[in-house]
Amino acid sequence: MTAFVLALLAGALVGLALGSLGAGGSILTVPALIYLLGFSPAEATTASLIIVIVTSLTALLAHARAGTVRWRAGLLFAAAGLLPAAAAGLLSAHIPAAVLTLAFAALAVLAGLRMLRQRTLSEGATVAAPRAAGAGAALGAMTGFLGVGGGFLTVPALVAALAVPMSAAVGTSLLVIIANALVALAARASTQVSLDWALIMPFIATAVLGAWDGKRLSAKVQPAILQRVFGTLLLTVAAVMATGVLL
Repeated sequence: MTAFVLALLAGALVGLALGSLGAGGSILTVPALIYLLGFSPAEATTASLIIVIVTSLTALLAHARAGTVRWRAGLLFAAAGLLPAAAAGLLSAHIPAAVLTLAFAALAVLAGLRMLRQRTLSEGATVAAPRAAGAGAALGAMTGFLGVGGGFLTVPALVAALAVPMSAAVGTSLLVIIANALVALAARASTQVSLDWALIMPFIATAVLGAWDGKRLSAKVQPAILQRVFGTLLLTVAAVMATGVLL
């Protein structure tokens, strides 16, 4: 029963992050599954993809209803990451658990620092197509390898590379996250990973509800405040994960 309650609470936090910031949710999902619910790193990264897909889809629908999704830009950006996501998804099955955990901790540090240091991004200045394609490919590989959506990188990349307005970047990032996660999950379909659906389903249920609440929260609370809260949380999570492997 304790694990069930923890799954409900962790899911709510993940949904809140995804709905309010379009980022940070999947980076919280993997450590929650490992340290709170007892999943192995391989199980956690695979389960995370499922949770991220369902939760991001819910948040995407909310943003689509508000008209804050740039569909063409999102699909173009996601297309560059599809093959890297599939390749990285296959590769991750052959990586030792300790290496995956440390890589994830490093990514959480990067995400936390970016959230803490995030400044208002300039809009309207596009960059060369190769750079945009490179950013999309890198995000796809990260999704496939570590089971995360990478919204904390997708949002600024969409603004800088494709001139997506900041007001639409969060919603558009969710579209990119879903596309990459679907491909990465398909690539892992042949791997022998058992998933505890009795814990995954309640996690998803409260994550979905949290995503709707997060969308409403983003309209009431300054994004900078939300970023500082989640950034600090991510740095704490990274420290715990690295300590658990190194000690």
